[in-house]
Amino acid sequence: MNPTRPTVAVVATTIVLALAACGGSSGSKADTGKKKPAASTTTTTKAPPVAPLTGLPDPDGAAQGRSVLSIKIDNDSSAARPQTGIEAADIVWDEVVEGQGTRFLAMFQSQVPDVVGPVRSVRLTDPLIVWPVGGVFAYSGGAKYAVDAINQAPVVRVDESGAGDGMFRDSSRRAPHNLYAKPSILFTKGGQPVPPPALFDYAADAGATGGTASAVHIAFSNQEFAPTYTWDAASGTWKRSTRAGAFVAKSGTQIAPKNVVVLPVVYGGTGLGNIGAEAQLVGNGTVQVFTNGHVVTGTWTRPDKATPMKLVDAAGKPITLSPGQTWVELPDVSYPVQVTP
Repeated sequence: MNPTRPTVAVVATTIVLALAACGGSSGSKADTGKKKPAASTTTTTKAPPVAPLTGLPDPDGAAQGRSVLSIKIDNDSSAARPQTGIEAADIVWDEVVEGQGTRFLAMFQSQVPDVVGPVRSVRLTDPLIVWPVGGVFAYSGGAKYAVDAINQAPVVRVDESGAGDGMFRDSSRRAPHNLYAKPSILFTKGGQPVPPPALFDYAADAGATGGTASAVHIAFSNQEFAPTYTWDAASGTWKRSTRAGAFVAKSGTQIAPKNVVVLPVVYGGTGLGNIGAEAQLVGNGTVQVFTNGHVVTGTWTRPDKATPMKLVDAAGKPITLSPGQTWVELPDVSYPVQVTP
């Protein structure tokens, strides 16, 4: 046996292992021993939903799953006040009816109060108000021509005869001022679209382009119904009052919306003050929007009854409202509107 043979074998084995080790580190140039950077990821935070008729956050999405419920509410100065549940409405429309009085059309969508009323009859102005938003329209009844008009609107009509448990008579009050609605039941009647489209534009800096205002008085022909809204900086609201004093709901809450939209209109039909009076809400006209302690003057336009009206300022830019409740006043164009700067 050659005494040098084992030494050669050991040396050969050592060379093979060294080559193997070198081979393991001589792969692709990308394998440099450094960690590859992780793939970049973009996190998108989805904006929380907002209630369409107030512009306020809708964190639980409840308003996204409801249509709008519009309820015709009595405003008789002695028999109907204080109204119940009206402070929870998203938008309230104040329209002229017979006798130069007014009646409310309250839209509920973001909140569902237990009881609302007193509920009264439909008028010719109502279809023009609710046409763009559809939903459920609740009322006590009405003259045939007014009922025929609301029948043509894209709403689910619910009057006293078809409301079932959705309406009841309060025996402590005298008729016809004692009919009340239960919104939780009326919402189950359906209505489309879900949710309804927005009727106004909202922004936190609403009113910034307007002049300051501390109050506005709408001089309705019958002064029993003439409202005054006074700016309250502490709450950021316009507190409503009439000649009788603070306008308070049955809950004891003074009506104080974030926005007041004064929309002078022409009343047609069979004439202002008659039962057939109808506000002309298609076309164009002037508007004053009171929000954030300011008043923005501009114009409204609406090409047809199915389209929400657009509000623009003197520069032609959209007028925005503060997120929150809005009251829309519909005085006749002949009624003075007095603004306190």
